Amino acid sequence: MTISAPKELLELSRMAVPRYTSYPTAPHFSSDVSSTTYSKWLRATRDAGEPISLYLHVPFCQELCSYCGCSTKATRRQEPVRAYAAVLHQEIELLHRELGRISVKHIHWGGGTPNILPKDVFSALLDDLKSRFVFTDDMEHAIELDPRFLTADGAQHLAGCGVTRVSLGIQTLDPKVQRAITRVQPLERVEAAFKALRAAGIRQINADLMYGLPFQSETSIEDTMREVARLRPDRLAVFGYAHVPWMKKHQTLFCEADLPDAAARLAQARLARKLLVAAGYDEIGIDHFAVPEDELSQAAKAGTLRRNFQGYTTDTAETLVGIGASSISKTASGYAQNAPDVRGWQRMVEAGELPIARGRLLENDDVLRSSVIEDILCSFRVNLAQSELQEAGIDGTDPILVERLAPLADKGWVEVTRDGVEIRQHPYEIARIVASAFDAYLGTGGRHSSAV
Repeated sequence: MTISAPKELLELSRMAVPRYTSYPTAPHFSSDVSSTTYSKWLRATRDAGEPISLYLHVPFCQELCSYCGCSTKATRRQEPVRAYAAVLHQEIELLHRELGRISVKHIHWGGGTPNILPKDVFSALLDDLKSRFVFTDDMEHAIELDPRFLTADGAQHLAGCGVTRVSLGIQTLDPKVQRAITRVQPLERVEAAFKALRAAGIRQINADLMYGLPFQSETSIEDTMREVARLRPDRLAVFGYAHVPWMKKHQTLFCEADLPDAAARLAQARLARKLLVAAGYDEIGIDHFAVPEDELSQAAKAGTLRRNFQGYTTDTAETLVGIGASSISKTASGYAQNAPDVRGWQRMVEAGELPIARGRLLENDDVLRSSVIEDILCSFRVNLAQSELQEAGIDGTDPILVERLAPLADKGWVEVTRDGVEIRQHPYEIARIVASAFDAYLGTGGRHSSAV
């Protein structure tokens, strides 16, 4: 099955633009934000009394996949994992001193591979969180898992710990592609993970998939999408592989000539979308899918969909507190990122200091533009008639915005008026490009991956 695309769309798909899981994006963070700054922000969060969300980063995997862009490293020994968890306990105590017994409405464990944590270690960390914070009755408790290392006993343990949602990193079911990215997990192994989770009572399952991987073809995309749709996860995320060997040296393990070109990437993305929609999934933003009865689908229809570091979400908490090396926190005042290297993070925590390496104080213009960009990526339109936007000069008459969107407006793909911007055609492929038109820092940060 081949999905064609206009030549102009192919040219646009090559553009390098941010993914906008934050704005301003991480390349614009600086050391101006310190532990002292972050402490003030957390105390203001405590005083506001609103529930927060927690993200815990576990930067270890049993095997390192060559495509991976995450902050992680490989280990098969328990000692470094247990030592890392011991420092997590200390960081949790530091945060408790600043936040008090604040309410938590969402917990997300990411990595790396969080299920590398031994069961007693995971339970102890969770007990520590429970003793210092108040879990709301409707709290979502989510974790990312590697299906290769998920056992039936492990699934039962997670369920007993109150985990309500699991994201399985599947990426592809094509054996040749799996070998190329050093992540071999046959369909039988993936299917066993689904069965183990459902048998344990965990019914909310996400599947993470990718296109643009080495040796990937439309045939392998079709086979993977059909098999995964048959397993019927509640949600799917279909990400384009981001080839950033200047940042992730292990991505040099395969030859760039083995990667699909821009035309093939675009075709793979469009085919995956068509197949999942045909399988009964609703389209959510630029790269997520959900069954119609899922909360994510309902939020998209109601206009309450949100976007954060984990992608599209129903989490409405304004404050996300990151725990662990390299994790990023977001408060009403700004972003704060922990030291990215485990040893540096550990030294700061053991010294009794919040382990902040850099961050970004949010100015009013940043807050307004962040809201605009989130609207575009969540609903493909934005209302610019709001007084605070127009007072800040953020409207459809802004010369920079008009210039950046002119090529898309001339094609009829985007409608631009003084009071709003709406994507009329090819929203999934060009939404990041449209969002970038509102980026006041565009072209001044680091390198980015292609738009598709």
